[in-house]
Amino acid sequence: MTVTGPDFLALQVRDLEKSAEFYEETIGLTRAPAGPPGAVVFATSPISFAVREPLPGVDLDSVDRPGIGVALWFNCDDAQALHDRLVESGVEILRSPAPSPFGLTFAFVDPEGYTVTMHDAR
Repeated sequence: MTVTGPDFLALQVRDLEKSAEFYEETIGLTRAPAGPPGAVVFATSPISFAVREPLPGVDLDSVDRPGIGVALWFNCDDAQALHDRLVESGVEILRSPAPSPFGLTFAFVDPEGYTVTMHDAR
């Protein structure tokens, strides 16, 4: 048996369409042509990313911030430009852009309260 690593990531969200619109319109992801019911999958690589309705038994309102303890990083081609666009859109920035071994990095809060880090090194 061989495990090769993650090949799909999904965030459970309260408002599927609002989150999907944020990741599509504000972040710039492209929706995949198909996905399972109750989810919006994006055409990301090398790992597919989606937002989905909560699974049975998941109460997102029972936590202060969903995903606490999980590090979710996305690669982009220009972290500074994306940061500036998010600031203009009123998105909460948790960490301002700073150099790192992963290029320029910054972190923001998505509409559901998840912390997302962006970096621009390949």
